[in-house]
Order: sequence, then C-alpha cells, then structure tokens
Amino acid sequence: MKAPDIIEVALEVIGVFEDLNIPYYIGGSLASSAFGVARSTMDVDLVADIKVEHASVLEKRLGADFYVEREMIEKAIEKQSSFNLIHLETMFKIDVFISTDQPFDKTVLSRRRPQRAMPESDRRIFFSSPEDIILRKLLWFKKGEEAAGRQWDDVLGVMKVQGQALDLEYLKRWADKLRILKLLNKALQEAAAKT
Repeated sequence: MKAPDIIEVALEVIGVFEDLNIPYYIGGSLASSAFGVARSTMDVDLVADIKVEHASVLEKRLGADFYVEREMIEKAIEKQSSFNLIHLETMFKIDVFISTDQPFDKTVLSRRRPQRAMPESDRRIFFSSPEDIILRKLLWFKKGEEAAGRQWDDVLGVMKVQGQALDLEYLKRWADKLRILKLLNKALQEAAAKT
C-alpha cells in the first residue's frame, strides 16, 4: 500500500471527526514521518477527544466503509484506551486513542498543528507537534512497546530534521515530568553526533 492510500483512508475518518467537531491529531509513525525521516507504515494512529454521545454517530457514519462497533468505542471511552477501525476495502487499520484529561494529553491536544495532508493537496489536517512526537515515542521506547528500535530511530529522525526549530525548554520540562529526561538527553546527544 502506498502512502497516499494510507492518508486517503485516514482522511475519511478525519472528515467525519471534523464534521462532528471532534478535536483530533495524527500521531505515531505517520506524524514522525511528517516531521522527521519518512518510513513506510501500514497503520495510522489518531488521537481524538471522543465523547460517549459520538459513539453511535461514528458507527453510523463510518459503518459502510469500516468495521466499527459502537460498543467498542464506548468501552474505549470508558477505559480511556483505544479502539480500531478496519477499512473494509483495503483491511487498512486506524488505531484511535481516546484523549484523556491528564495534563500531558490536554497539552498535546492544544499544541497540535495543521499540515498539508499530502504534498500536492491544499487540504490541511492536524498532526502532533514535533516535540510531542518525540516525547510520546520516548515513552513508548521506555515501555519497550512494539519495535523499540523503530521508536528510537523515529525520535532521532525528528530531532535531526527539526534541529534548532525544536522547543528544547518545553521538551526538557515535560521529559522531567514524564520521567524520561535521561532518555531525552541521550537522544539529543546521539542526534547531535549524527548531524
């Protein structure tokens, strides 16, 4: 599957979120590719501030093209976890993470930034900021979740591409609060050594 296919499928979901005024942003490897070194991915991570009243509407609006169940959405909202949307035509997966009321989650949502969906398109969609991509990926790396090496490479890629544009004060403040300051400093040193 080519990258535009991935984005086109994500745009179907994002269009419904926007119609329903659900704040969202793209995170994960798609976001790190947008702000760092591109790599192929077969899924999209969306973070969204979905409420219980949205569940049945989402099921109705997305049900023709995606495998989606209202109960699955409601359970994710209740547990402040995630649910999957499976695109029926391509079997492409979108992971939707429920944005929580935790201070870091609220901050990340408030710092999302609009970017072009595709280079040849004027359509803009929201992505996690480069700093927040770094922090999230360091948290995943610390947990040892999924391919930790890829998370580390994504962090270094964003650091190298963004360089001086990164808000180091913000990064260090949140890394300290999230107990990943040592990891952040290590990544900053490694990225600087490779430039």
